[in-house]
Amino acid sequence: MPEQYRYNPAPYPVSGGWNTDEPAGHRQFHTFATDRPFSLEGGQSLRNVTIAYETWGTLNADASNAILVCHAWTGDSHVSGPAAKGHASPGWWEGVVGPGHAIDTNKYFVVCSNVLGGCQGSTGPASPHPDDGKPYALRFPVVTIRDMVRAQAHLADALGISNWRAVVGGSMGGMQALEWAITFPTRVRALVAIATCAEASPQQIAWGAIGRRALLMDPAYNNGDYYDAANDGGPWTGLSVARMIAQVTFRTDVKFNEKFGRRLADRNFNSDGIDLFSRFEVEGYLDHHGDRLTRRFDANSYLYIGKAMDLHDVGRGRGGISEALGRIKAPTLTVSIDSDILYPAYQQEKIQSHISNRDQRNRHAVIESVEGHDGFLIEVTAISREISQFLSETN
Repeated sequence: MPEQYRYNPAPYPVSGGWNTDEPAGHRQFHTFATDRPFSLEGGQSLRNVTIAYETWGTLNADASNAILVCHAWTGDSHVSGPAAKGHASPGWWEGVVGPGHAIDTNKYFVVCSNVLGGCQGSTGPASPHPDDGKPYALRFPVVTIRDMVRAQAHLADALGISNWRAVVGGSMGGMQALEWAITFPTRVRALVAIATCAEASPQQIAWGAIGRRALLMDPAYNNGDYYDAANDGGPWTGLSVARMIAQVTFRTDVKFNEKFGRRLADRNFNSDGIDLFSRFEVEGYLDHHGDRLTRRFDANSYLYIGKAMDLHDVGRGRGGISEALGRIKAPTLTVSIDSDILYPAYQQEKIQSHISNRDQRNRHAVIESVEGHDGFLIEVTAISREISQFLSETN
């Protein structure tokens, strides 16, 4: 690879996931399946499962004020709060969750957990296998969104939360929120599903497949057994390219034109940029996002979580989508970003149209934005307005 494509001269870690040698930060840990295995939807099982989570606010006496916030593909439990030891960046939904915000931590007890299969403290491919202490790598079983939710249910039980005041999530977080309301309909009192779907579409699967192929083609991936490599010896090239591909789907043509145009980031040998390795500013943007992910994520977790999203289908084994969504008892807010090309608005409209509980508080909201799919993270004011109003309506 030409040196021009190395975004950052600092060595890349073999895995950017959190490990127990680092400060835990605000993380707490719940371990279960110590006496008997945790059975997975695919037929395999896990033992000694740990879920990393964070909490904000105070759980009231009857545990009726708890809200579960579910993260997206490369998110983690740090939904709110500053960057600090153990947390490389500020909360991923800062401005939506926190004191005085829409999900008000002065009022609600907020929980966010790292998903099963993740790499920020929860059991995943980089975790030690209980048989030999070496990383699972590709020995880790395939997990689904339902498995993630059932693991969260173990956490809820341990926290003494019999039902959630609300379950809220965007993108893959919205998939989890839907599964919560379908799998445990009496444990969810309000549901917020943003920029998500009831089943992964062929195009969504296609984008994921391209990214996975880029990662698997990296020779340093070594069939998933890269954890013993030295710094810079892991599959950072493949993981960064996979992230760059995904990043294109997260934004819009309008936003790219507005932010970058055709401006050059650098010029080699020619003032007009007519050179094989001259780069446009948009390329630098993609390089930046690829670099950031390789420093905070694990390549195997990226593959496993991406596959869980591809497998997402609330109707599987339930008689179809309509039958599955018909199980939802909670009043439901669905939210679309009108410029979202990855999770188009019709998918959230479809969810709302199949909810049959006849709750008058069910509604669908559309947020106008040029940001694309990432609008669910960026359009803090608009997202907060919808969530705040809905929580007030379902109080």
